[in-house]
Amino acid sequence: MSVVGFDFGNESCIVAVARQRGIDVVLNDESKRETPAIVCFGERQRFIGTAGAASSMMNPKNSISQIKRLIGRQFSDPELQRDIKSLPFNVTEGPDGYPLIHARYLGEMRTFTPTQVLGMVFSNLKSIAEQNLKAAVVDCCIGIPVYFTELQRRAVLDAATIAGLHPLRLIHETTATALAYGIYKTDLPENDQLNVAFVDIGHASMQVCIAGFKKGQLKILAHSFDRSLGGRDFDEVLFHHFSAKFKEEYKIDVSQNARACLRLRAACEKLKKVLSANPEAPLNIECLMDEKDVRGFIKREEFEQISAPILQRVKAPLEKALADAGLAVGDVHMVEVVGSASRIPSILKILTEFFGKEPRRTMNASECVGRGCALQCAILSPTFKVREFQVNESFPFPISLSWKGSVPDAQNGEAEQEQLVFPKGNPIPSVKAVTFHKTSTFSVDVQYSDVSDLQAPAKISTYMIGPFPTLRSEKPKLKVKVRLNLHGIVSVESATLLEEEEVEVPVSKEPAKEDAKMETDEKPNDTSAPGANETDVNMQDAKGTAEAAGVENGVPQSGDKPVQMETDTKVEAPKKKVKKTNVPVAELVYGAMVSGDLQKAVEKEFEMALQDRVMEETKDKKNAVEAYVYDMRNKLCDKYHDFVTASDKEELMAKLQETEDWLYEDGEDETKGVYIAKLEELKKQGDPIEERYKEYSERGTIIDQLAYCINSYREAAMSNDTKFDHIELAEKQKVLNECVEAEAWLREKKQQQDQLPKYATPVLLSADVRKKAEALDRFCRPIMMKPKPAKPATPEAPETPPHPGSEAQPQGANSPKASPNRNGDPSENVPAGSGEAPPASAEPMETDKPETTSAA
Repeated sequence: MSVVGFDFGNESCIVAVARQRGIDVVLNDESKRETPAIVCFGERQRFIGTAGAASSMMNPKNSISQIKRLIGRQFSDPELQRDIKSLPFNVTEGPDGYPLIHARYLGEMRTFTPTQVLGMVFSNLKSIAEQNLKAAVVDCCIGIPVYFTELQRRAVLDAATIAGLHPLRLIHETTATALAYGIYKTDLPENDQLNVAFVDIGHASMQVCIAGFKKGQLKILAHSFDRSLGGRDFDEVLFHHFSAKFKEEYKIDVSQNARACLRLRAACEKLKKVLSANPEAPLNIECLMDEKDVRGFIKREEFEQISAPILQRVKAPLEKALADAGLAVGDVHMVEVVGSASRIPSILKILTEFFGKEPRRTMNASECVGRGCALQCAILSPTFKVREFQVNESFPFPISLSWKGSVPDAQNGEAEQEQLVFPKGNPIPSVKAVTFHKTSTFSVDVQYSDVSDLQAPAKISTYMIGPFPTLRSEKPKLKVKVRLNLHGIVSVESATLLEEEEVEVPVSKEPAKEDAKMETDEKPNDTSAPGANETDVNMQDAKGTAEAAGVENGVPQSGDKPVQMETDTKVEAPKKKVKKTNVPVAELVYGAMVSGDLQKAVEKEFEMALQDRVMEETKDKKNAVEAYVYDMRNKLCDKYHDFVTASDKEELMAKLQETEDWLYEDGEDETKGVYIAKLEELKKQGDPIEERYKEYSERGTIIDQLAYCINSYREAAMSNDTKFDHIELAEKQKVLNECVEAEAWLREKKQQQDQLPKYATPVLLSADVRKKAEALDRFCRPIMMKPKPAKPATPEAPETPPHPGSEAQPQGANSPKASPNRNGDPSENVPAGSGEAPPASAEPMETDKPETTSAA
C-alpha cells in the first residue's frame, strides 16, 4: 500500500513518501525537490512538470499554469477575472458558466476544463512517486487550502480520480503543517495547552491557523485566510513598475507580447528574492522585446513603498484568527512562518510587531505541507505504525439545510425554512441526524449559512427525498443523516422513515434496544475519529414552523426523540414496534462533474498518456539512430580502421552521412517503426565489423584459458603424485590423448587465423574455443577427480589402560593438553575454526533481532 503525500501549489508541487526511517521528499527527473505545476501542450505530445517549465518560454500560449486558481470557480468570479488578465493562455466561459482552457494540441485547438488539467498534474506527480518507490501508487493524501469550497474540494477529488489516485483524505495545508510540527515534539505539555500560530504565505494566498498542542494531540482552534495575498502579488507590483518604466524609457509595451511578459515576470520573481537578502538589486534582460536590452534598478525601501497596499492586508487575517480562537495576542506562545513568500523582510516585520515576538522558521518553508500530508496518509494507512497523535480538525464554514413543504404545499407558496446543521468550527468528520415530519416527496438544499468570506454561491447541492412508501401510521417521522466527511464535503447520506405499528410481539423483546442497535450499525467508521459527533434535530413541517430540538454532541443517541422512545422501552406496551423503511435520496451537486463526464475524462487522460508514451519511445529510437551514426563514424576512423576494407569503409561512411542528412531533413518527424528499420539497416553493415574487432580483442584471453586447461590436465595425468596413484594408466592415457587432440586443433586453427588479415572473417572464434575448453574439462575432470577407494575396515585394538600417574587426553593422543586460562575457564582454549557450537543457552545479540515496528 502506497503512503504518499501530495502538496500541489499554485506554482510548484511537492511529493513526499513515508519510509521505515521517516518522511522523504522525492526528487523528480531533474533531481529537484519541487516540480512546476505546468502543463505545456505541443504539436505531438504534452510536457508536464519540469519539461513543461522548460517549454513554457517558447510556447507560452499553450503552457497552462496556476491551475489552483481556476478549479471549482465560476467564470464570473471577480477574483478569477483578475487572474485571467495576467495569464498568457486563453480562458473562456463554458456553457455551464465555468471556465474552459483553450490550447493547441496535436495540430488543432482543443478545450480542457481546469479539473482535467489538474488531473494531468497529478498524473505527473504520481509517476514521480512510482519511479521512486518502484511500486504502484494509488492511496495518497492531498493538501488543499482551507478556503476551498465544496465544489473545489470535489474538483480535486475528480482530478485525482482522472489520474488514477484514491485520496484517503483532503487535509488543510495549515493542518498538515501543524501535524508535521507537533508529531515530532516530545516536550508537549499534558495539561496546559501550547498555542502556536502558523502563518503560511504561499505563491497566491495567505492562510493563518492557530493550533493548540497537548501531549499526543493537536486541536485546530481557528482558521483565517486571504485568497489573493501571496508572493505573486509582489511579483505583479514589480512587473507593473518596470513595465511602465520600460514603456517610458525604451518605448516598448511589454503587455502586448506574451513571451516578453513571461520573461519579465520571471526576472521580477528573481529580483524579489534578491531584495529579501540585499538592500538593492539590479534587473537586466537581453532582447526582451523588439531586440532591445533593458536594465532596471530598485531599492528595498522603494519596493516596500510600492507594495504598501498589499502589506496593509497582512494584519486582517491575523486579527480574525485570534478573534475566532478567542485568544489574546499574549496567549499565543509561538509563531511559525512557512510558505514561499514568507522570506520577505517587511512581512516578517509586520508579524513581529503584531505578535510581539520574533517568528520562528524551524520548519522547511516549502516542504512542510507535503511532509504533513505524508504523515496523515501514514496515520490512515495500516502499513505503518505511527506514534499516537490525534488531529482534531475544524471546518471553516457554517453549513445549513433549507427546505420547503411537501410538493402540494410548496405549490401553494409555503415559506422556505432553514436550520444550521454544521456551525463554523464544527469538527471533521461529523454526522448529524435531522428528523422531519413529512408524508410526501420533498427537497432539501445544502448551503452556506454565511458567504461573506466566500466568492461562491450559497447553494451547494440539492437532495430530493422520496417517493415515500404507503404509510400505515398517522404521524410518521423521517430521520435524515447528514455527513461532513474527512474531505470536508457535506452530503445527505440516508433517509429512514420511522412508523409505529402494532404487532404480536412477546413481552421479553424490547423494541428500544433494536432502535439503539440501528444507530450503532448505521454509524460510519470515520465518526470514531476525534471530533466526530452525531446530533438529532427535530424539524416539524407544520404551518411553516420548525420545532428544533437541542443539539446533543458526542455519544450517538439510542433512539430519536421524535419517536417517543420512552413509550417504546416500557414493558406495558409490548405490541408497539417501530418500523424502519429506507427512502430514496437523489443528489444534485451544482457545478460538479457527473459520473459520465468523469469517466470520459479518465479515458481521455489515458489516450493522451498513451500518446505521450509513444512519442517518448519514438524519441528514444531516433536518438539511438543518431548516436549510432556518430559512434560508428568515430570508430571507423579509430579502432575499427584495421578491421574493414577501404571499399567497405567508404560505403559505410557514405551510408552514415546519408542517414545523418535524412535525420535532420525528411526524417526529422517520423514514426517509431521507421527509426527502428533505419537502425537495423545500418547495423547490417556495421555489426560484422564490430564482431571482427570483438573477436580480435577477446581471442588472446580465451586461447590462454584453453592452453592453461590443456597443460593442467596433462601435468596431472603425467604426475607421479601419490594422490593420483588410484587412477589407472589407461584412464590417464585417455586424458593425455584428449589434451593432445585439443592442442593440435588449437594449433591448426591458430595458424589459419594468423594467415588472415584483420578485416577477413575469422576462422578461430572465441565461442568455438570456449566450447573446446568446456568439452575438455567435461571429459577429463571425472577421471582426474575420481575419489580414492575406501580402506577396508580393520578390527579395533583393545584399549590399553593408562599408565599410572599419567593424565587422560580428552582431545586425542596427538592434541595438546587443554590448559586453563587466567580465569580458570578451559573453554577459551578451543582453537578458532574448530567447529565448536556455542552453548545451547546462548542467545543472539540484541542487534541481531529484526525490527518489527517503525515510526514513519
